[in-house]
Amino acid sequence: MTGATGRIGRVVIDRLLEAGVPVRALTRRSGTAVTLPAEVEVFTGDLAVPESLDPALRGAGAVFLVWTAPPPTAPAVVGRLAAQVRRVVFLSSPHQTPHPFFRQPNPMAELHAGIERLIAATGLESTVIRPGMLASNALAWWAPAIRAGEVVRWPYGAAETAPVDDRDVAAVAARTLYQDGHAGADYVLTGPAPLTQAAQVDVIADALGRRIAFEEMAPDEFRRLSEGTAPSAVVEMLLAAWSAAVGQPAYRTTAVADILGTAPRTFRRWAVDHASAFRR
Repeated sequence: MTGATGRIGRVVIDRLLEAGVPVRALTRRSGTAVTLPAEVEVFTGDLAVPESLDPALRGAGAVFLVWTAPPPTAPAVVGRLAAQVRRVVFLSSPHQTPHPFFRQPNPMAELHAGIERLIAATGLESTVIRPGMLASNALAWWAPAIRAGEVVRWPYGAAETAPVDDRDVAAVAARTLYQDGHAGADYVLTGPAPLTQAAQVDVIADALGRRIAFEEMAPDEFRRLSEGTAPSAVVEMLLAAWSAAVGQPAYRTTAVADILGTAPRTFRRWAVDHASAFRR
């Protein structure tokens, strides 16, 4: 497990343990392992130092790959995976999806595409997981204003997506790690219902039992407010994606239900389950 303490990777671990699958977690700092279950075997290593992965890879059968390092070491890391494990599940992005929202210039998508090519060239048994917009983005984007009792000001409130619950992404990743039949598969994961950004704020308001005002923000103001908090390339990618999504029906798939055999969680369910994060 790379990305073992992240918001998706940590839940993947729980799902694997529930299925009786032994887990090894790779962490860059040993101190972060205190958040992991006692059953997890912890190794210290860094994707930026490919040789540091070797102890964790020896004897492993599959790897959940979340890329969290600069691009230059990707070829060496993928080469080490190919030499020591049979299966890789790669957490990528839906950059191949034929929808305007996902087709905007995106440096992260370029990185993901390059890693996918590296994996394909090795002949590894691989599965690519491509989450769409994550429901948990609402925590970073809107929770501070909501906790403060302020108006939520955001650009392109009419942009529509189908937010996918991180827990469903994690469950799919775990299933493809230990279950046969997913070699060569490429899954775009979305939630079940289309919602504009403004409507998502309304859903959170319902979960909290109070009104939350939403106000449209100009893109240039969003750029100014984002200075120093996010790379400019990420800001421009988001603005371009939201702009392209306005007036377009959200892209949706049935992949979560097809793989898990249960309907994906709705954004309303996510908001209710995470309501405490939006309260003062």
